[in-house]
Amino acid sequence: MTDRPISLTPPPNGYADWLGELKTRIHRAQQHAALAVNRELVLLYWQIGRDILDRQAREGWGAKIIERLAHDLRTAFPDMKGFSRANLMYMRAFAKAWPDVEIVQQAVGQLPWGHNLVLLGKLKSSEMRLAYAQRAIVHGWSRNVLEIHIETRRLEREGQAITNFVERLPAPDTDLARQSLKDPYLFDFLRIGNEAGEREIEAALVQHITQFLLELGAGFAFVGRQVHLEVGGDDFFIDLLFYHLKLRRYVVIELKADKFKPEHLGQLGFYLTAVDAQFKSEHDNPTIGLLLCKSKNEVVAEYALRDKTQPLGIAEYKLLESLPVELQTDLPSIEQIESELGELGGDSEMEEN
Repeated sequence: MTDRPISLTPPPNGYADWLGELKTRIHRAQQHAALAVNRELVLLYWQIGRDILDRQAREGWGAKIIERLAHDLRTAFPDMKGFSRANLMYMRAFAKAWPDVEIVQQAVGQLPWGHNLVLLGKLKSSEMRLAYAQRAIVHGWSRNVLEIHIETRRLEREGQAITNFVERLPAPDTDLARQSLKDPYLFDFLRIGNEAGEREIEAALVQHITQFLLELGAGFAFVGRQVHLEVGGDDFFIDLLFYHLKLRRYVVIELKADKFKPEHLGQLGFYLTAVDAQFKSEHDNPTIGLLLCKSKNEVVAEYALRDKTQPLGIAEYKLLESLPVELQTDLPSIEQIESELGELGGDSEMEEN
């Protein structure tokens, strides 16, 4: 049976809107179906890992049972991937990391298996694994983006900038604004040395704006570099100007390629006043400022902010940053898992089962 030819007559009124709604529903249904399949697969992997843990603890089975199980499952399900010996080892590690099935069903089960292996391999604490999992779900991070954020300690750095937001912003905005800033900011993607000057850093950030926005975090939209202000017939230029979509505020960022000095805040405060006067609409909230400096004395920074009436933050930036030792992979190797299994019981017994 062939489809009848499509009429070339114009569609009736309202058809285009209805078609758009149907497409949206279909896409949503496809997404829900994919998520449901993923949740079931991750839950299945957890259940297999839990069974392996339980039976090894109860029966004293060793590592070779996993090799046999991998062979038998691949034989039974030749078209289904995921039953390699290594992956079964990781299922066991996954179940051991998440003993509570509710967390698997409600949180990490919403992420693909590859994401879960990154969480398991890059983070040591369950608390941080869950925090990164939840953030990945909210923002739809890919596996590579998740790995980048973990390696750069994104969540650990959030909210660490010195600010006066508690005193200068209304309660609903305080926490979100504070979490929107971090300390330090890592600009190692610029591939420039610590001797770089302000303009060189600024130009490099704009050249790598995608990575810069990724480092700034969700909600930041780039407005411009060296944004011109005319005040009383004099010309001034803001280093970097952003707009934060969730805060509904302009964010002025000033770069200082040296140690923080209290007088830096005077210039930044002037820019905030000018942006509020010349850019801010009636629907925007007052502008906030972020001073990025090479280094700072935290006590001096806190003192400098005390008498400022505008919402300001101070943070350091790092141009070249090596990975902390504690971020080295924690995902157990196959050899480590086998060593642990070996302590549960001899493999010779397993050859007879």
